[in-house]
Amino acid sequence: MGTTQLETAPEPKYWHLKTVLSEALDSEFAVGEILPNERELAARFGVARATLRQALEQLELEGRLQRRRGVGTTVAPPRMGVAVDPARHTWPGAPGDDWQPLDAIETDTVPAAVARLLERVPGDRVHIVRRSRVTGGQPVAAELLYVPSALVPARSTLAPLGAPARAHAVLNALQERELEGQDRTVELGSACAQDAKELDRLPGAPVLVVTTRYVSGGRTAAVAVSTYRADTCRLTFGESDAVALLAG
Repeated sequence: MGTTQLETAPEPKYWHLKTVLSEALDSEFAVGEILPNERELAARFGVARATLRQALEQLELEGRLQRRRGVGTTVAPPRMGVAVDPARHTWPGAPGDDWQPLDAIETDTVPAAVARLLERVPGDRVHIVRRSRVTGGQPVAAELLYVPSALVPARSTLAPLGAPARAHAVLNALQERELEGQDRTVELGSACAQDAKELDRLPGAPVLVVTTRYVSGGRTAAVAVSTYRADTCRLTFGESDAVALLAG
């Protein structure tokens, strides 16, 4: 395999390298194949390893590459379509929901952004339901659903229950209320340690974060923060299942 020198280009060098690497992925490598190490790739393309890393990170962000623990960097398969709202206009946990409830805890500590959406005051307690989504045998998303404790009656009875049963009890309490509406935002983020573990990713890997606010009784009744793998997911939304631009 010979050495390919990059020509002078007006765009950043790593961006030009990304284009060259993308063409090489199409012509020289198969899905799942492991790429040569950074030293070999940097020598082949005549660039510094820092420039190479930038290009590889961009290709991972675009879903062309995957970094796998104990394996290395591999060529990614095409993204799979994942419907963000398969059971439209319903509470989490309703029939048709693709999420698996794992556990629920009660706490008075939540992220500041979630506290603002819930309009919490100091001392308010919140149930946090942890859920997972698997498609084709592969974990594609992890979720934390925040529900004010005041909306969950007889919450003292939750403690003796097993983890999944606690989660189901909180979801059932939500479903007894009338859902008036929901709104959603999508942001690009990076996987924290817990998300990386659940999604079989490396910490800092690119993810798509979907935040959904559920409204009942004229105020926020729950907030879901769902973290999707950006390398494998192509998110679809709404009545027409339009492809989300952020997911490529």
